[in-house]
Amino acid sequence: MAARSCRFLYSSSSSPIATTSPLLSPTPSAATRRKLLLSSTCGTIASAAAASAMEGQGAPAAPGGKGSAIVVVDSHLHVWASPQQAAERYPYFPGQEPPIRGDVDLLLQCMDEAGVDGALIVQPINHMFDHSLVTSVLKKYPSKFIGCCLANPADDGSGIKQLEHLIVQEKYRAVRFNPNLWPSGQKMTNEVGRSLFAKAGELGAPVGIMVMKGISTYIQEIEELCTDYPKTTVIFDHMAFCKPPMNIEEEKAFTSFLELSRFPQIYVKYSALFRISREAYPYEDTSQLLSCVISSYGANRIMWGSDFPFVVPECGYKGAKEAISHVAGKIPVSSSDLEWILGKTVTQLFQGAWVSA
Repeated sequence: MAARSCRFLYSSSSSPIATTSPLLSPTPSAATRRKLLLSSTCGTIASAAAASAMEGQGAPAAPGGKGSAIVVVDSHLHVWASPQQAAERYPYFPGQEPPIRGDVDLLLQCMDEAGVDGALIVQPINHMFDHSLVTSVLKKYPSKFIGCCLANPADDGSGIKQLEHLIVQEKYRAVRFNPNLWPSGQKMTNEVGRSLFAKAGELGAPVGIMVMKGISTYIQEIEELCTDYPKTTVIFDHMAFCKPPMNIEEEKAFTSFLELSRFPQIYVKYSALFRISREAYPYEDTSQLLSCVISSYGANRIMWGSDFPFVVPECGYKGAKEAISHVAGKIPVSSSDLEWILGKTVTQLFQGAWVSA
């Protein structure tokens, strides 16, 4: 099956943006508030590598039998210490005191109300490279959570040993690359970055990449790492921060993100919708983004994430989960694909996790 790219421009008016670019072929969209205000077409990416990658991935397996429950797993959230915990045992990193509540008690309450079975906890920058708080949560709730540690790209290479310790000894299952934490002027492809990336692959830990400044800034580094270390799985946080494109440059960036699907080891988090939408809840304008990513990557390489606790003041945790089904219904997404996105992808990627779910 050939990978496909979707091309559209988002407009805040009821009419699509006119363009003469051969990359774009807008069609009229519904002119109602909080509904899709964009036009979309999908075109095949003429790339043998992309087609080969998708064929190698294979079609998603059939969902469970009639009456089987869908396991819902949140692939992206954070927890940090309460002020009392920070004062007594788990201090915040200087200057990174959290603006909102994000303790595990609140998280468990939110997950219970929303019917979410498990989650991947991403080490928050509020504790920087001190993983003691998250580690304590993982040990207390081993069947509920698995952890994604934060890579330390210090020049002295000390982060490589820390990474190995966290994965081998503390049982973290993934590692996050935050390019903003690299020393000034350094790239993820420097000697330390390559060593961290290779070590993650060696240990079977996917690398989650947060490209907050946009995919275009880091596309060459990511392509280089994926080419040189194909055994290292990569996960893009928050759809690589791609919003519905409003101009040609954003359209090109989104297309380059879709074309990365030629690397079969790359997965995508359809997460933190409030960060990638140009609209208010329920973030319907992200539906065409999702449609394009499904066409390019396949639903079995996409996973939902809430970005708790940041999502709580935006739309509530339960609202974040409900938005997925709402947005999916606008495309529409098949029940099988939705099952992959809501939990099947992440549970298959992290074998043996959330066993009680």
